[in-house]
Amino acid sequence: MSSGQTSHSLAFRVMRLCRPSFHVDNPLRLDPADLLAGEDIFDDPLAASDLPRLLHNHTLKSNDSDLTYRTRFLLNDPSDAMGLSGLLVLPQSFGAIYLGETFCSYISINNSSNFEVRDVVIKAEMQTEKQRILLLDTSKSPVESIRAGGRYDFIVEHDVKELGAHTLVCSALYNDGDGERKYLPQFFKFVVANPLSVKTKVRIVKDNTFLEACIENHTKTNLYMDQVEFEPSQHWTATVLKAGEGLSANDSPTREIFKPPILIRSGGGIQNYLYQLKLSSQGSAQMKVDGSNVLGKLQITWRTNLGEPGRLQTQQILGSPITRKEIELQVMEVPSVTILERPFLVRLNLTNQTDRTMGPFEVWLSQSDSREEQVVMVNGLRAMALPQVEAFCSTDFRLNLIATKLGVQKITGITVFDIREKRTYEPLPDLEIFVDSV
Repeated sequence: MSSGQTSHSLAFRVMRLCRPSFHVDNPLRLDPADLLAGEDIFDDPLAASDLPRLLHNHTLKSNDSDLTYRTRFLLNDPSDAMGLSGLLVLPQSFGAIYLGETFCSYISINNSSNFEVRDVVIKAEMQTEKQRILLLDTSKSPVESIRAGGRYDFIVEHDVKELGAHTLVCSALYNDGDGERKYLPQFFKFVVANPLSVKTKVRIVKDNTFLEACIENHTKTNLYMDQVEFEPSQHWTATVLKAGEGLSANDSPTREIFKPPILIRSGGGIQNYLYQLKLSSQGSAQMKVDGSNVLGKLQITWRTNLGEPGRLQTQQILGSPITRKEIELQVMEVPSVTILERPFLVRLNLTNQTDRTMGPFEVWLSQSDSREEQVVMVNGLRAMALPQVEAFCSTDFRLNLIATKLGVQKITGITVFDIREKRTYEPLPDLEIFVDSV
């Protein structure tokens, strides 16, 4: 990463500070024994017994004083086949920068002139498409002087939280050898890429909500997941499900102190996570009122091969849309067996899910649209009157019915009507009862 040459006495040089990589030597090594005898030498017991003597007389030994370096391809130790020489190599290029990492840069301002510069004010800023962040400012304590041929070095850090183009802006305001005040700006550009893609699916099975998260590695290095934790929103609790293990709650006090990281290989490796979400009873009522379907978000932390950390947080994950109901009518109790042409009671519950008083109400059995004869009907007055229901409250009541036909029959069309608002709510689904004779 470099900047164009200028006529200024000073110039910035920027080097990214990142961990070195292993130096891999030529892994093609030869065992000296393979030069003298093949694998079939062990088929002849007499020849095999002479092998140690042959190796002792002819094997080339590595010698540090041998300037010809003629033994560099010999496999003197089994570990030599790995190609790791024990040396570390500093990065030769600026490399890729990913979202969630910490950008760390070593910046040197050099005086290439033959005279001293004085009162140097240095600024370093990170400019993105949305903001400009100040990383260093020496306005209050300028560098007193930089001698001819000398330099001033400093380190800046920035947590990368945005994708796209970034510009590291380095500027210096100084007095040159003639006492003239000069201003030097230099710009160093780079692009931030996304290291991961997170795909989520939400499935509802009866009263359980399951969240599946698929994480894919888009970098050129392996990533080791230290933590992939789901942080549920208010009223939700989350439990991670693992293959071959029981439920492991996120907030469990017996949580493991050390967890081995999960490897996601470079260039498209994936890892799946499954969470079971449960909604509290209080949260269920509140969500039905305000219609919120926010489940929570994922916190992801990882490290690269040499331990460089990264951290990402997803946006809020949404569940299935919640239909808001002002009034909810539920069946609490139905007799298992009813007697033909004898009255029986069905216990119901009417809940007000709004923040205002509702009612008064009337409850009746509406007529079916089909031509089938209505077998179960109200015993007594056609409509039953109910009082007002306060906000977020409920009331229990019993509906007096009678059946006129034997066998399995359906109770259809239990309907609630709001007298004050002149509004009819959707009827309850059909209920089945068994009608027996005396």
